[in-house]
Amino acid sequence: MELRRFWEVMVPLSGAQPACVLPLQDEVLVILGDRNPFWSHARRQLWIAERGGIPVGRIAGIVDAEHQRVHGDRTGFFGYWECADDAEAAGLLLGAASDWVRSQGCDRIRGPMNPSINEECGRLVQGHDRPNAVMMPHNPAHLARCIEAQGFQKAKDLVAFDIALEDSPAEKLDGFREAAARRAPDVRLIPVTRSNLDALLPALKEIYNVAWERNWSAVPMTGPEIDFLAQRLKPLLVKGLVWLAESRGQPAGLLLAVPDVNEVLGPFRGHLLRPGLFKALPVLLGLRQPRCFRLIALGVTAAHRRRGLEGMMFAETLAAARRLRFSRCEASWVLEDNRPVHRLAALFGGRIEKIYRIYDKAL
Repeated sequence: MELRRFWEVMVPLSGAQPACVLPLQDEVLVILGDRNPFWSHARRQLWIAERGGIPVGRIAGIVDAEHQRVHGDRTGFFGYWECADDAEAAGLLLGAASDWVRSQGCDRIRGPMNPSINEECGRLVQGHDRPNAVMMPHNPAHLARCIEAQGFQKAKDLVAFDIALEDSPAEKLDGFREAAARRAPDVRLIPVTRSNLDALLPALKEIYNVAWERNWSAVPMTGPEIDFLAQRLKPLLVKGLVWLAESRGQPAGLLLAVPDVNEVLGPFRGHLLRPGLFKALPVLLGLRQPRCFRLIALGVTAAHRRRGLEGMMFAETLAAARRLRFSRCEASWVLEDNRPVHRLAALFGGRIEKIYRIYDKAL
């Protein structure tokens, strides 16, 4: 199937929602295309549903051999699901994906994953009036009703915290950072920037897979996958928003945050070459910061948990964000039952603003 046509299906569907910021078409085509190393161990099948010649939905069936190896199960996935408020179309699309993953030897289907747990995932079930942050989805509210009518049930909720930096004054952050440094004097924080990213990548690869290996449905990323993600994120890196924690020269933790460029991408409808580009360029080139940044990942190796490293990195990030004149942070996504991160977000005034749901169904 022609990938550009597959992407375009979402424009009149999710893209019709006032708060939806469409992902850039070129970015989606790269992720779905053969250049993405994910497809070296995964395979997919795509469908578009039409009524009267007009697209009313789309879906991808996905089977990831790495997930099955790591978790010892036969779970397949669906992703990139878009659908009008049309029960018949929803049933046909979800049925097609289910039948295909079953034909590939799977006995369960889970999603949405676009295309994996390491990328964009979940369907928005709370917070439809709020714009989606960079690399997060947005969709109409009716999709929850459509998928539940097909027998799918909640597998896990992912939450997004909204944190106002005014709730973390400089004095509070300074005190928190000093206390954390006393608690873990052997730890140093190294800022990750565009200029040193390539040199630090070996350490970042080591920490990424170790820190999240026990998370629900986690699948380690291969070296080429991390390289692929790093090059996509590199233009967004801002000094002070990405940290590598080291203890006695060994990687111990990682915090990854980027400016929420979606604040200026909404009017472009997934295409950068549109009128208004010059107004958005200062943000896209990093010459001016948007109001919000997104905390994408925060993890610590098992040997260094309960030492306050997460709080140390987050406080350092918030302090830098205040200097850079950000006013808000979206921490997304966080597993609904990840209590340590929930407590950390609450410590800095975080409130759950959006909920994304992953569904599954036995086949």
